[in-house]
Amino acid sequence: MPDLVIRNGRVVDPESGHDGIADIAIADGRVVAIAPGLDAGDREIDAAGLVVAPGFIDLHAHGQSLPADRMQAFDGVTTALELEVGALPVAQWYETQARTRRLLNYGTATAWLFARKAAMIGLAPDATGSSLAAMGHGADNPRWSREAATPAEVERIVGMIRDGIEQGGLGIGIPYAYAPGAAAKEMSLVCDLAAATNTPTYTHIAQMSNIDPKSSVEAYVMLIGLAGATGAHMHICHLNSTSLQDVERATQLIAKAQAQGLNITTEAYPYGTGSTVVSAAFFDDPAFPARTGTGFGSIEMLGERRTLRDRDDLDRQRADNPSALVLWHFLDIDGNARHRELLDRSVMFPGGAIASDAVPWSNPDGSLYEGDEWPLGDDKSSHPRSAGTFTRFLRQWLRERQALSLSDAIAKCSLIPAQIMESCAPAFRRKGRLSAGADADIVVFDLDSIGERASFARMNLPAEGMRHVLVGGTPIVADGQLLLDAAPGKPLRRGDR
Repeated sequence: MPDLVIRNGRVVDPESGHDGIADIAIADGRVVAIAPGLDAGDREIDAAGLVVAPGFIDLHAHGQSLPADRMQAFDGVTTALELEVGALPVAQWYETQARTRRLLNYGTATAWLFARKAAMIGLAPDATGSSLAAMGHGADNPRWSREAATPAEVERIVGMIRDGIEQGGLGIGIPYAYAPGAAAKEMSLVCDLAAATNTPTYTHIAQMSNIDPKSSVEAYVMLIGLAGATGAHMHICHLNSTSLQDVERATQLIAKAQAQGLNITTEAYPYGTGSTVVSAAFFDDPAFPARTGTGFGSIEMLGERRTLRDRDDLDRQRADNPSALVLWHFLDIDGNARHRELLDRSVMFPGGAIASDAVPWSNPDGSLYEGDEWPLGDDKSSHPRSAGTFTRFLRQWLRERQALSLSDAIAKCSLIPAQIMESCAPAFRRKGRLSAGADADIVVFDLDSIGERASFARMNLPAEGMRHVLVGGTPIVADGQLLLDAAPGKPLRRGDR
């Protein structure tokens, strides 16, 4: 007898193209059969009138905590990966997570940036806390960000990254814009390592600007050149926010590079607002307003929920708490039709994944919240994408605008991210699909009501429409309710099968 049978749902498997009414039998954490009229299971879910799909894989999730997992569960996420920043030491990160209650499957890349800080300013890496918060560490000695590394330092950087990959790191996180001083020789050697170990790089391009020199377009050309010169798989993080108002040209360049056979992939999130630490190097550019098309008033302190007044205000915040999280409203998608078109182009880029860039949850004083409170109180804040990226995409682009088919929409949330990961971790060949042998990471949702509820006014509202969410066959959301004691999340490492 199967452990669980999901009955009479509209089963969508983006790999095979299956889209029809069927039952799904689950045993020992795997799908064992999909067909109408299956025999009874030990437990059953009635999915009549609902969509049954593979669980969503978030390639870009900085939350990595119990409250982050809970909010993302209602967004349909069953695997949340820290790839753009990564962690160091990698083994320590996995050990820390193993001692934490995790609802979702999890994994990390190796952190190039933290290797740089260790080699150049002697800042010992520590993977016991938030990787995103650690981005602000070392702000008092910015040599790691602004200068080229010496040959000896580059050798140490590459060696630390290699150690992280050997410890199970799912590739190399390269948030280049936070250390724009890194030189081409260093980057070519890092990418050589990625190619040699068959692991992707997850790259935040080096510059974000719509004005040459040092424009976003220049940064994309550099990334494409690294892919061609080294053979590395270059995955571009958040195409929308790094391209700013040059999305059209950026996507043209990426498409041409892909057509020539270069291994370049990308992702986007369906918002015109980003989030980062207040000490991010690109805010320090004296010409920031002119180069990005936004002013300092577009930067909002997340904990305080107030926008900055001017550069002096920014400098004070950077000095007081360089790890404080901010929102950056880089596109006006509500009031500017051209900006909406740019967001469309990034979200709908053929073969591109949806990824949230979800940030941790914060207390009013800006400190990170990692407690057990549920539901999250109104005093907890994060970017709304931390609660509603995938459901927002399904609501707006699929249900309301019908910009793509249900199968194609599901693929952008599940199959495409799994395929991006398969070369370094074959275990992902069992994820992002609904077929016999696949992992039972499954979402059951109501297409008529699916959508985000979180907004910039009320960030703490979980998404709606997810009726059931399973991780490895274990329910974490049942009948629309969070199961408070659930913690079935498992680690995913390089080489896992």
